Amino acid sequence: MNHDRSRDLYDRALSVMPGGVNSSVRATRPYPFFIERGDGAHVVDADGNRYIDYVMGYGPLLYGHDMPEPVRAAVQSYASEGPMYGAPTEIEVDHAEFVARHVPSVEMIRFVNSGTEATVSAVRLARGYTGRDKIVVMQGGYHGAQESTLVEGGPDSPHPSTAGIPESFAEHTIPVPFNDEETIETVFEEHGHDIAGVLVEPILGNYGIVQPVEGYHETLRDLCDDYGSLLVFDEVITGFRVGGLGCAQSKLGVTPDVTTFGKIIGGGFPVGAIGGKAEIIESFTPSGDVFQSGTFSGHPVTMAAGHAYLTYAAENDVYDHINGLGETLRAGITDICEERAPEYTVVGTDSMFKTVFTRQAPISLGDQCSSGCEQRPDCPRYDHCPKTGHDVADAETERWERVFWQEMKERGVFLTANQFESQFVSYAHTDEDVEETLETYKEAL
Repeated sequence: MNHDRSRDLYDRALSVMPGGVNSSVRATRPYPFFIERGDGAHVVDADGNRYIDYVMGYGPLLYGHDMPEPVRAAVQSYASEGPMYGAPTEIEVDHAEFVARHVPSVEMIRFVNSGTEATVSAVRLARGYTGRDKIVVMQGGYHGAQESTLVEGGPDSPHPSTAGIPESFAEHTIPVPFNDEETIETVFEEHGHDIAGVLVEPILGNYGIVQPVEGYHETLRDLCDDYGSLLVFDEVITGFRVGGLGCAQSKLGVTPDVTTFGKIIGGGFPVGAIGGKAEIIESFTPSGDVFQSGTFSGHPVTMAAGHAYLTYAAENDVYDHINGLGETLRAGITDICEERAPEYTVVGTDSMFKTVFTRQAPISLGDQCSSGCEQRPDCPRYDHCPKTGHDVADAETERWERVFWQEMKERGVFLTANQFESQFVSYAHTDEDVEETLETYKEAL
């Protein structure tokens, strides 16, 4: 493939944007290829190279790059009537009612403009509602670029994970390992009456896709009930991607007090949302004392896109199609890895997938999970598959970024560029796309 134009564009970008990009994950080595347009399940770059796309905008594009006609019509209609008003619109109410009908935890919802803004607001809400300061987060979890959760270390030694955050901010955050019931129980025994909430992705989605072990979220639910803390599910990635219209919480059978959303809920446009029990959500101003506001919140074009997106999914076989392709893809990659790289672990669920370049495997694979790690205790890989963010970080992350991703890209398959970010199947993908992708995996591995 020729990438001359992308290289030239990146050279220009370096002069006017830090690192040449507007989001750190786009700074791929040796330089990113610049997208010119999308076409169904494919993207075409500035040099005319065509790729099967499994990045899907990092998750929002449930339908790929071509909107279904009802979605396109809704977007065009609302865009033509005026960009925004600074006043409420009926489509905000329509979309809120739809989400409240389908998501178990949602009685009320506040729309905002990004997943980061949603989780920032959820942390403030938990603190304001409970009158407490401490927030528990998972090591390896990601909740946007906010001061309260960009924290690393252990429960007794939290510190900021980036420059620019005062050490004092980290004092109110307690990072714990995902799937570690003993540690979270100890943390609640020591700090329970100071904990405003537990903020957790139901499935770690920014760290290689790590599924919960059986009973973990039930333990979180029980602890929060016992100590009067809020259980907050960050479903920015999994919302309307895992578990269909009921989101991951419906699939897992655990209902949080508050849920944050982003990505799909806005139909590919900038969006975020905080939903939950009415008593809690009404703590936001103007009905309560927790300040939250935004000029572009509930933007009519975004609301129209999100509402049409989810309505189309409700009326068509969207989830059957994408989940079936996701299972076929994970099962195929599992077979390839078993033959060529048995130490690697295939992860994912529904329409999410990833291969984690883990370093160990059992001597005999036997009856392993056939289409992605399910954290099944009787699986021979159980002791080797990732349980925490640290397990994924301990994988061969450089091999993914420096070798594997490059090989897949040169063969026309666009994957997320590091070991940690999830990959997604869309409604636009076909059986033929999956077959071609699996052949490419064989060559690259």
